[in-house]
Amino acid sequence: MPEPTLNRRQTLTALSVSAGASLLPQSMRPNAVPAFTLCLNMSTIRGQKLGFVRELETAAAAGFRSVEIWIDSLQTYLQQGGTITEARKRIDGLGLHIENAIGFAPWIVDDAATRAKGLDQLTNEMGLLAQLGCPRIAAPPTGATNAPVLDLHTVAERYRTILDLGTQTGVVPQLEMWGFSKNLSRLSEVMYVAIESGHPSARVLIDVYHLFRGESSVDSLPLVGKAAIDVFHMNDYPATAKSATVTDADRVYPGDGVAPIRRILDTLKTPGKSIVLSLEVFNKSYYAQDALVVAKTAHAKLKALV
Repeated sequence: MPEPTLNRRQTLTALSVSAGASLLPQSMRPNAVPAFTLCLNMSTIRGQKLGFVRELETAAAAGFRSVEIWIDSLQTYLQQGGTITEARKRIDGLGLHIENAIGFAPWIVDDAATRAKGLDQLTNEMGLLAQLGCPRIAAPPTGATNAPVLDLHTVAERYRTILDLGTQTGVVPQLEMWGFSKNLSRLSEVMYVAIESGHPSARVLIDVYHLFRGESSVDSLPLVGKAAIDVFHMNDYPATAKSATVTDADRVYPGDGVAPIRRILDTLKTPGKSIVLSLEVFNKSYYAQDALVVAKTAHAKLKALV
């Protein structure tokens, strides 16, 4: 029996529905992947010294569903009698997802003994994060922020080594750019290392503040490539800031400064992929406020931008 054919009215109706859907903004189309995932880096409420569990509860109460944790906060929680099982249960109960973790293992340094300890540290941290369901960890140039300037090809080999650890553990190290550092301070440097590593999991972790601090041009962001960024650190800097002297403490909420945030977001948008926008500031005036007020403000600032 032949399949029934659409009549003229049915065909026109189907076409009009399809055309109408295509005219909707991407975020409103059925089954569309949101362009951005809003995330709170716990640095933003770190000064209130809440502890691991209360940090999570505060982020959830503020409306966040994604967070970036700090390894030392998790470790203090475990040292005080908490367990990974309890932490995972609490995270799931709050409806949170841990997108990334901030750690400082010295994986990049020249000293072989220090680097070996750094690799052991990173392996242990990745193991904890894997149990929490966290898929990523930051890999900044810890221990190499001063001279000497390292050979980038050597750094790429060392980055590949920790990427291999990531393959084993299921936690991918994100090569983090630090604008104040003698090593990996510029966008071109982290991109060279990521590409030269020759590893399919290589990713870069970039930051509005560090772009400015390291004097990397925002106009170079489109050259990074859509696959290279999973997480992007959001913040801003005041009009009085100078790249040579601005500090972490000068960071403000995104949209409260003069950084080209809109241009950055337009560049980051990737069809079919949701980029994690994690708000990371270290502002002492925010630390003097109630943590929930700060977290709610952070959520509102991000939401207003996207």
